[in-house]
Amino acid sequence: MAGELETRVLRRITWRIVPFIMLLYFVAFIDRVNIGFASLTMNKDLGLSPTVYGFGAGIFFWGYFLFEVPSNIILHKIGARIWIARVMITWGIVSAAMAFVQGPNSFYVLRFLLGAAEAGFFPGIILYLSYWFPARQRAAVTALFMAAAPLSTVLGSPVSGALLEMDGMLGFKGWQWLFVLEAIPAVLLGFVVLGFLTDRPEKAKWLADDERNWLVTTMNAENASKAATASHSIWRGLADPRVLALSLVYFGTSAGLYTLGVWAPQIIKQFGLSALQVGFLNAVPPTVAVIAMVLWARHSDRTGERTWHVVLMCLLAATGLWLAGLSSSILAVIAALTLVNIGISSSKPPLWSMPTMFLSGSAAAAGIATINSIGNLGGFVGPAMIGWIKDQTGSFVGGLYFVGGLLVLSALLTWLLSRAQTVKAGAEPHSASIQTH
Repeated sequence: MAGELETRVLRRITWRIVPFIMLLYFVAFIDRVNIGFASLTMNKDLGLSPTVYGFGAGIFFWGYFLFEVPSNIILHKIGARIWIARVMITWGIVSAAMAFVQGPNSFYVLRFLLGAAEAGFFPGIILYLSYWFPARQRAAVTALFMAAAPLSTVLGSPVSGALLEMDGMLGFKGWQWLFVLEAIPAVLLGFVVLGFLTDRPEKAKWLADDERNWLVTTMNAENASKAATASHSIWRGLADPRVLALSLVYFGTSAGLYTLGVWAPQIIKQFGLSALQVGFLNAVPPTVAVIAMVLWARHSDRTGERTWHVVLMCLLAATGLWLAGLSSSILAVIAALTLVNIGISSSKPPLWSMPTMFLSGSAAAAGIATINSIGNLGGFVGPAMIGWIKDQTGSFVGGLYFVGGLLVLSALLTWLLSRAQTVKAGAEPHSASIQTH
């Protein structure tokens, strides 16, 4: 009977929460990386060099970095419903304003403000899931949520390519239409969040009494079981060396992810394709990645293993980037980018299952935001270095190799962290580990 209740509750909260937050992240990711498609015509219109474009695309993450931790702590204090709504409405407004960029300076300013506006959304959702789902289900649920990122590329790429074809309509450039039309859903959904999202299980009137009681009891018991070993305070969450280590791991995966978002359309366009053709071809790799990441996360949950599920996927993504640098045909490039997409997407759900295994409460809010904010600086370094190296060499190859190297470092750091935790757990049998078996 208890098993039947658990199954029913998990099914209900999954269907209530996961599709909606996937939709929110889908829209967020489109607004974050649609700069990659806009660049196909915007860069020429505004006279932006690869260096300027790469720097401006990446400066988003400096705004993200500065405001991420305070934003997530506020969310933990006042609740996800109000704060996620605020985040979405402000980022939608700033994203639409990108249509009125005049040159490098306004490009830099608006990209920075977009990062500041969106800060707190992703780690806020990761924290929010930890309120609702027991740890043993979290990687699979996180994978479903994060599948929205590659899905946004699958569906958003053809749409973005088509919007660029609106060039000249009502006196606006195609890239201006792209920014305005793709920003509208964020603002509208921000208001939907206010009426739909429930802050905590205790407030879930859409659950039956026995379902709500089971969920509250289960999550309270899980939190209590971590009480002896988990960090709870904000400063403990910020200072925990495991948080810094995971931040550096995430740095490499973010460099890979935003290399794809910012530069993949231009890498594909080198073969003389139209914007619409680029849109459809750019949708192929993430289509495969969506399936792979869900299956990989389920395998991680089923085996209880996290470390090697991160290490192997980081190495696969690095291999894909190096092969992309060597490829001389469009089919070879798409195949290489597919490996990169699979590796990047599949590494993230098991990685995000690690911090909530040793952090809870305010420490989890601060720790998750710290990992995301420091780690996402890779989203600045990767695209910026590719732009600078392309200006110096005239080729994407050196930049792709550089980002591949960062992913190898992520794999190495994950393995070293696991080794350190194994040694510590052997010396202190009751200490928490980032790895479960």
